[in-house]
Amino acid sequence: MLKVSEIVQTVKSLIETRVNMVKQEVQEEFLGIISRTILLVVLGGLTLLVLLFFSLSLAFFLSTKFESPFIGFLLVGLFYLILLVLLYLGRYSIGIQSKVQGGLRNFIFSKIKLKKKDE
Repeated sequence: MLKVSEIVQTVKSLIETRVNMVKQEVQEEFLGIISRTILLVVLGGLTLLVLLFFSLSLAFFLSTKFESPFIGFLLVGLFYLILLVLLYLGRYSIGIQSKVQGGLRNFIFSKIKLKKKDE
């Protein structure tokens, strides 16, 4: 016959092992989320730099085409102002919010989705 203490010890070791496995899985998912978030911030910063230099280039180009030192910058600024107004007016749009949330969710949690599909 099996002793009760052996059964209890076996159950304890199984539970301990399972808890350690869950801790490791949570840690891996957390580190994955953090690394993808850092990557997203770096990509955003680089995108802003590219946008800045393209905007300056466009402003200088338009200034030379219109032969005025400020018209190019004014037109580029006006474009961004119109874009800002459109985004401000659409800030409560469910379609825009769902697309942004879906894109961020897919980027940040993509590894977790792939794991679930594999299982």
